[in-house]
Amino acid sequence: MKVVSLLCGSAVGAAVLSLALTARAAEYPTPKVGDATIKDFTFHTGEVLPEMRLHYTTVGDPNGEPVVVVHGTTGSASSMLTPGFAGELFGPGQPLDAAKYYIIIPDVLGHGKSSKPSDGLKTKFPRYNYDDMVEAQYRLLKEHLGLNHVRLIIGNSMGGMHAWIWGVKHPAYMDALVPMASQPSEMASRNWMMRRLLVETIRRDPAYANGEYLVQPPSVRVANVFFALGTSGGTLALQRHAPTGDLADKLVDARLAAPFAADANDYVYQWESSRAYNCSPGLEKIEAAVLAINAADDERNPPETGIMEREIKRVKNARLYVIPASDETMGHGTTGYAKFYKRQLQDFLQAAPKKAM
Repeated sequence: MKVVSLLCGSAVGAAVLSLALTARAAEYPTPKVGDATIKDFTFHTGEVLPEMRLHYTTVGDPNGEPVVVVHGTTGSASSMLTPGFAGELFGPGQPLDAAKYYIIIPDVLGHGKSSKPSDGLKTKFPRYNYDDMVEAQYRLLKEHLGLNHVRLIIGNSMGGMHAWIWGVKHPAYMDALVPMASQPSEMASRNWMMRRLLVETIRRDPAYANGEYLVQPPSVRVANVFFALGTSGGTLALQRHAPTGDLADKLVDARLAAPFAADANDYVYQWESSRAYNCSPGLEKIEAAVLAINAADDERNPPETGIMEREIKRVKNARLYVIPASDETMGHGTTGYAKFYKRQLQDFLQAAPKKAM
C-alpha cells in the first residue's frame, strides 16, 4: 500500500483558458464508432427497457490489449478524444499507445448517443443510477464486444466513480484501475449538495413544466455555468484569469455565450444518477492494481478531508497520486489533461501484474 501526495512543486502545463487550444495532439489511429443493442435491460428500480442502445468509440486494433475509458457527467466519448487527453496518451510511445492497446470509450447510459430521456420517453425513462450505468458497460464489453477481460479501466470524474464500482462489482474483470477526480466514499457533503441544488434549480423553473417543456428551460444554461464555476476550474487558476471584477464578468459572459445544447431532462437524470453512489463498503473486494489520481485543488474531492488516504488503505494493491496545485491546474478539471500524470500512469501500467485468463 503506498500513498503518494505531492503538494508542492513547479507549475506545469499551459494556462487554463488556452490548454485546449494550444495542446498538440499526437498521431493515433482514426477513431471508429459502433452501436450495441441490449435487450430487456433491468434497472435497479425493477423497471425494464426493452431495447437499450449503447454507442461507443474505439481506437486501435481489436487484437490489442483492451483498455476502457469512461467519461464524466454530461460528457461522451468525444469529450475524451481531446488534445489534452487522447493527444497525450494514445500516440506512439505514450502510456495508452493505440498500436498496443484496443481503446474502448462508451457513451455511458443517459449520455451522448446512447439511450437517454430525450430520445422520447422524457421523465418516463427509467431512473438509472451509477450501478445501472456500469452494468450496461459490462454487457457492452462482454456480450457485444466479446471481451472476457481487460487490461485497464480508467475514468474521469463520474468515470472515476464508475471505475471504483467496476472494481467492486466485477473484481476479476480487469488487471488495473485508474479512477481519477473521484473518491470511493458516499456521495455527500458539498459535492452532493451542489448537485442537488443544480437539479432543484432546473426542476423549480416554471419553464421546465415537469419535464414536458417544448423549449429548453433557460435555467439549464445558467445553472450549468454556476455549477461549473463553483465546483471546477481551480481557485488559483480563476484568480489568475479573473483578478478584477471586469475580467470576472467577461469570463462569466463568455461561459454564458458559449454553445450549449444540453437537454434539461437528460441533464437532470445525469446529475441525479450519482445520488446513491457509495463504494466504501466493498473496497476490500477489489483485486486489481489501483492508481487513484486526484488534484490537490479539486473542489469536489478536497484532499484536506483525508477521505482518500483513509479509504485507499483498505484496497490491497493501491496508491494515490495527488497532482500539485498551481495557477495552471484546473481544480476538478485538472485530470482532463494527462500531461499532469502521464509519467505516473506509464510507470503504473508497466508494473501492474497481468492476470492469467
